[in-house]
Amino acid sequence: MKIVIQCAAAKYSYAGRMKNKDGKNILFIANPDLVEPQDNYIYQKPEDLAEDGLSWRKKLLQYNEQDSNPLNLLPAYKLYMNDTYKKLVDKYGKCNVFILSAGWGLINAEFLTPSYDITFSSSADKYKKRKKSDNYHDFCFLPSDMDDDLIFLGGKDYLALFDKLTERYRGKRIVFYNSKYRPTLDRCELIYYKSTTRTNWHYECAKKIINGDIAL
Repeated sequence: MKIVIQCAAAKYSYAGRMKNKDGKNILFIANPDLVEPQDNYIYQKPEDLAEDGLSWRKKLLQYNEQDSNPLNLLPAYKLYMNDTYKKLVDKYGKCNVFILSAGWGLINAEFLTPSYDITFSSSADKYKKRKKSDNYHDFCFLPSDMDDDLIFLGGKDYLALFDKLTERYRGKRIVFYNSKYRPTLDRCELIYYKSTTRTNWHYECAKKIINGDIAL
């Protein structure tokens, strides 16, 4: 079984960041034009180009391919403050847990990930909010030739990206949802998760799966 869980807004303050050639920290957001420049940060989108002409996305991929970690970037499952990510890894293993990131796409639990502030949440500030029409070259580290059951835990704002990035996945896709209306997703098994928790209900659902309270 493989599990995909959406990313979170709350990240550890000590998380490492990418830097430009002058050593300034890069903070990745959805709309840099909507914020005032800061002395401490350079605001960029993942697809923006660094000084060497490579996109920050490509530079991050290259960074992950090297043997060292001088910027002290955190593995994705350790970046987010909610302990559900670590509990999923402890239960199912790093190779079986993936995170659907609004900034980077479908990344594996161990992918070294810089701090960022990008979301699909409809209630987020405009500078953070990624629109469906925005041009992102999302990563997809989930092998398409696997036939394990694939579980998705996340809000309705993330369903479209999950569906797009996993449409060629060979195994069964099982989507838990909590919205009033049943999502329209082809080739997915939909399971309604009843909860009085309206925001971040997927953490509650994940912990019930971990504890065996939900049989899969």
